Amino acid sequence: MNEEDHPPPKFLPGLELSEVFFREAVKPIIDKHFPELIYSAARIGHGSDVLGYDTPQSMDHDWGPKLQIFLEDADYGSIKEQLDEVLHQDLPYEIRGFPTNFALNDDGTTRMSLIDDGPVNHGVMINTVSAFFIEYLGFNPTEELRIIDWLVLPQQMLLSIANGRVFHDGLGKLEPIVAKLEYYPRDLWLYLLSNQWERIAQEEAFMGRCGQVGDELGSRIIATRLIRNIMMLCFLMERKYAPYIKWFGTAFSKLRNAANLTSLFMQIMDADTWQQRQEYLTRAYEYMAKMHNELGITESLTTRVTQFYNRPFMIIRGSSFADAIHAEIKDEEVKQLPKHLGGVDQYVDSTEVLAYSIRFRKFWSMY
Repeated sequence: MNEEDHPPPKFLPGLELSEVFFREAVKPIIDKHFPELIYSAARIGHGSDVLGYDTPQSMDHDWGPKLQIFLEDADYGSIKEQLDEVLHQDLPYEIRGFPTNFALNDDGTTRMSLIDDGPVNHGVMINTVSAFFIEYLGFNPTEELRIIDWLVLPQQMLLSIANGRVFHDGLGKLEPIVAKLEYYPRDLWLYLLSNQWERIAQEEAFMGRCGQVGDELGSRIIATRLIRNIMMLCFLMERKYAPYIKWFGTAFSKLRNAANLTSLFMQIMDADTWQQRQEYLTRAYEYMAKMHNELGITESLTTRVTQFYNRPFMIIRGSSFADAIHAEIKDEEVKQLPKHLGGVDQYVDSTEVLAYSIRFRKFWSMY
């Protein structure tokens, strides 16, 4: 079959395509060949489609009708190969105009590839619940999660589970896991909030100081770092996981407070002098202070910036927010965590660590 003669179908978001693939192609095959099989089906894990940020551009690699089938541990050894072979032989070559067959790109990624005969090299991964999560996250979330499990998981990884879609949960295990990982427990959330305010406190006076000594590049760099820290604080305040850098701005734009802050951020980055930059940063700081008070997690704190000693730098004194939030933590185990260290996203800034589970586990094992 000549792919050039086959017009590309109208784009369908990947999660929707995967659900159609399950309901119209995979499920009927399982019902026919394994009518008594107890299983679960989902699209979770890596992929812009799982996060909901895929576009027609995404279709060039690692995108298409994909999903996971989860079997009981007792069934996996005897059923996995049979099910895989049946899918190879019986799956349709297309679903809603999208090829179900995948080929390899030169870099090892996959792409949809039309065929008109032979077995389908499909995108259905067959696994057990425990094996998948131990490989993907480094632990089994059907068991009780430890504090350390939460802290070493990048928010990107948590989001790729919480934002996925469970199509069928015959095992009764997937939906509880997704619900468990939906967001941080309250005291861990407070711990991360406290640490994020401290990140702002650590650098809030530096933007002006760099500008004062003529380091315009340094002033701009610190300003953008402060913007990113404020954005991360917004995610935490709205109890939303933040994706890694590729989708960070896209996800931020969907937050409730993005409309009020984005114009300020653009003005900060466009400012010609550190004084102008400070004016817009001041407005952002004071807006965040009001947001904090609206959360009602501490007594109200001042929403007005103040001068940094006798220097002409205006700051919100992020440490006062950090300390007030930390004082509200009740869980003794969380209280014993290193103050102002936080989760892995708050002290590691490497895509290699934050986007790939095997790498963040190796990173953590060094400590």
